[in-house]
Amino acid sequence: MGKNQAKELLRQIPGVDALLQMEAVREALLRHPRRIVLEAIREELDEIRHRILESAGPYPTLEPMELARSVAQRAGRLAAFTLLPVVNATGIVIHTNLGRSLLPEEALARLQAICSGYNNLEYDLGRGERGSRYVHAESILRELTGAEAALVVNNNAGAVFLALNTLAAGREVVVSRGQLVEIGGSFRIPDVMSASGAILKEVGTTNRTHLKDYVAAIGDQTAMLMKVHTSNYRIVGFTREVPLEELAALGREHGLPVVEDLGSGCFIDLSPFGLRGEATVQQSLRAGADLITFSGDKLLGGPQAGILAGRKELIEKCQKNPLTRAFRVDKMTLAALEATLRLYRDERQALEKIPTLRMIALSPEELSRRAEDLAAALEAQNRQSFLRIEVRPGFSQVGGGSLPAQDLPTSVVAVQSGFLSANRIETILRRNEPPVIGRIESDHFLMDVRTLLPGQTETIATAFGRMIGESVNR
Repeated sequence: MGKNQAKELLRQIPGVDALLQMEAVREALLRHPRRIVLEAIREELDEIRHRILESAGPYPTLEPMELARSVAQRAGRLAAFTLLPVVNATGIVIHTNLGRSLLPEEALARLQAICSGYNNLEYDLGRGERGSRYVHAESILRELTGAEAALVVNNNAGAVFLALNTLAAGREVVVSRGQLVEIGGSFRIPDVMSASGAILKEVGTTNRTHLKDYVAAIGDQTAMLMKVHTSNYRIVGFTREVPLEELAALGREHGLPVVEDLGSGCFIDLSPFGLRGEATVQQSLRAGADLITFSGDKLLGGPQAGILAGRKELIEKCQKNPLTRAFRVDKMTLAALEATLRLYRDERQALEKIPTLRMIALSPEELSRRAEDLAAALEAQNRQSFLRIEVRPGFSQVGGGSLPAQDLPTSVVAVQSGFLSANRIETILRRNEPPVIGRIESDHFLMDVRTLLPGQTETIATAFGRMIGESVNR
């Protein structure tokens, strides 16, 4: 583009005042704050000028009415929420990118009751004076786990950091090399330990660690023996790790606390559903751990939280650490967590009412029925045989760093089209309102019904119907 042509295009750009008089922009002003609409106008005009000056075509339209409609659409995007509900058709139950565990209805009701008015978050109703927020979930945690005491913080990484900083700052913590894990977001146990002030003392090898390795590592500077649950991977084959019972006995012999980072924090034996090797919180405490840490929003099925449970003396030390205030939880977390925990008083009730556990426990027959229903709903939208729809067996994952290398048999609906690639179908559904998130396999778009909620079969069918309609009518 020549300079004269660029100048001519720049002169044709409507001004802000002119756009504000256009019907589409006036309608946008009725729906959105004026500053949002003005920002949309400025962004739209800046983008046009940039493309013209940089010769970065294709060039946007300069026709005022079309430009006004573009401004209105941009204003809608600027005003929209960024945190949105989505349809999880991936089959990953605890999907870290999609918000992890879903809260039970009882927790949602409790959130409404507590957060819509004032509450006794830090007020002791019995004594009529200031109290502690940490008492609200502690009693139910002690009841369910058998721990002497418990403390709730913002997440499990915070719980681990707090325990290390409180009990081992400036001293050594003995950990097996095979347990120096990296969790999501590139957070590594050695880095967390270093930041806490504790000194890492590695023992054993990647695949095999023996009790004698821990014994040889204990010295005057040893503050703690630590066991880290390898929640997001498995080492198989020629392996050996020291059972918690043996490590706990060694800790008692030397007067050292044994701390286990459990990660997921399971309260129920999941082996009846084909998932094995996940120690429960209760089992770890019975095995002799002095302190354990685990998440509230993974297998426990509650809100994001980190929980420390174990010996009262150690919990009290952690609670007195000034860092506890930085890691403290609010009324919403405590309300949702307490309501979720109360469901565990009846294991059958927990399996029925906690979404994470309910999805894990779904029977093959129920999953097959749901997949057939989804396929039928899609077929009803399938104009001109736009789609090839098939129900096939597949595998779900627990996710969230829980139970790696263990798959749950499921039923999936596989969709393919002669008109759109699987990648294009995925993109269209991801941009739907609400977004539908599935996965691609062998040029098929797959939807696992395990993680679908009531009513979402119709939502997915509507999204496909819209996609088919728009493609056919082009």
